[in-house]
Amino acid sequence: MKTHPDRDTLTRFLLERSGVRGVVVHLDQTWREIAGRTEYPLAVAARLGETCAAAALFTGHAKIDGRLSVQLRGTGALRTLFAECTAAGTLRGIAQFQEPVPSPLTPRAFGPGSLMAITIESTPPGATESTRYQGLVSLDADNLAEAFESYFEQSEQLPTRVLLATQGDRAAGIMLQKLPGASPDPEDWNRCNALFETLGGEELADQPVTTLLHRLFHEERVKLLDRRPLSFACSCSRGRVEDMFRSLGAEEARQALVDGQAEVHCDFCGQAYRFDAEQMEALFSLAPEAPGSERLQ
Repeated sequence: MKTHPDRDTLTRFLLERSGVRGVVVHLDQTWREIAGRTEYPLAVAARLGETCAAAALFTGHAKIDGRLSVQLRGTGALRTLFAECTAAGTLRGIAQFQEPVPSPLTPRAFGPGSLMAITIESTPPGATESTRYQGLVSLDADNLAEAFESYFEQSEQLPTRVLLATQGDRAAGIMLQKLPGASPDPEDWNRCNALFETLGGEELADQPVTTLLHRLFHEERVKLLDRRPLSFACSCSRGRVEDMFRSLGAEEARQALVDGQAEVHCDFCGQAYRFDAEQMEALFSLAPEAPGSERLQ
């Protein structure tokens, strides 16, 4: 695979002829850093890479002033796929699974009653508190792209196409959606959809954005809107761990001490946060308890 300058980027574009908007995401080093922190079976890693690409895609689709997370949860061999992308373009992700992992590994591996949630937490400029929106749907699809297409068609009632791919140490995604109020002629969307169907995962992951979009949509008058970099970063912090302990209450927090020490590890980046008995007591003497504070995630 070749290296291109638009690796680890999100690119938004418009198909002016047909009234369709789109987003392309390429993750190279970003995906390698996420995948390299835990040893996953290949199939699990592939699904996590697709979930990370999807989370980034959706921040290009919606206005985000905070962060957007994608979470798929069930009780089968796949327990959790979680990916988060912030307005600053930082990504993190994690998967939880139980052996043996079935082949092929599809969303049905989450088991009956599985759910998918897309959560947006935004803090607009000048605001002191964040607002939270969550869309929750049952998970019933043959692949993740179909699951996300179904989600957007249910939540926004707009035709949507998604393609996701993990190719070794690269992950990528592309999303098309008909613009609200665009041409009522169904042939415009049908034409874009037919062109989209000619794209495969390997080409998506390997080709530069401009080459890819020209090959697919050169007759649709492609307009590049903007591009921004993506990178791995974790939003964990000592302050968030302190808030977690405060939310537990003093008595329960003290029970976390073993031989006078409490240690919390972030599953996303491996960072360890350590507290001795004196530091734990200080959490409750210097600040009131904060019920409902955010857990470390």
